[in-house]
Amino acid sequence: MTRTSLAAAIQEIAARDPVLAHLVALVGPIRHRPRNPDGHFGALVRSIVFQQLAGRAAQAIFGRVLAAVGGELSPEALAAVPDEVLRAAGLSANKLASLRDLSAKVLDGTVDLTTSSRRSDDEIIAGLVIVRGIGRWTAEMYLMFELRRLDVWPVDDLGVRQGYGLAWGLDPPPLAKELAPLGDPFRPYRSVVARYCWEAVALFRGGTDPSLR
Repeated sequence: MTRTSLAAAIQEIAARDPVLAHLVALVGPIRHRPRNPDGHFGALVRSIVFQQLAGRAAQAIFGRVLAAVGGELSPEALAAVPDEVLRAAGLSANKLASLRDLSAKVLDGTVDLTTSSRRSDDEIIAGLVIVRGIGRWTAEMYLMFELRRLDVWPVDDLGVRQGYGLAWGLDPPPLAKELAPLGDPFRPYRSVVARYCWEAVALFRGGTDPSLR
């Protein structure tokens, strides 16, 4: 299967819809975020640590977890750190249990993070949501930003729903079940549309109307 560049995907969705063309003109080209330096496992650990926390607090806890494992964020290193050390780093009991479950499932092969390129988005999601603390949204963010999959449509994300409503002039914004089919015209580049929906929210908060009027 031929891989499409992000730039080509942006050009394609802009050509398909005048609302997206307008958003792309306002925002400019988006870029891939840097992948996690600790690989796929590190990306999932970071996602769990950051759940339901403000960025600064989550970053501080994540930094202490990194220090606790000696800077090498692997399932082996994390599994070797005692519970009390990770709790002292700021992890809640639930997050500690989630990280323990993730480490155990990667180590015993239940969760395989090495064959992502050969599996579909749905297969990867199904393989991740069996881990405590990883739901569909977390798996979708992993697909979008760590694996850079271009056709993820996170309909449960409030920012995507709000941004779609702002850009397309829908008030109230669509519910998740309503948003699902609205992404179909943009396959196989729905991840790119989702990211521009987030950008629409940022534009609105900054005082710029993101809709095409």
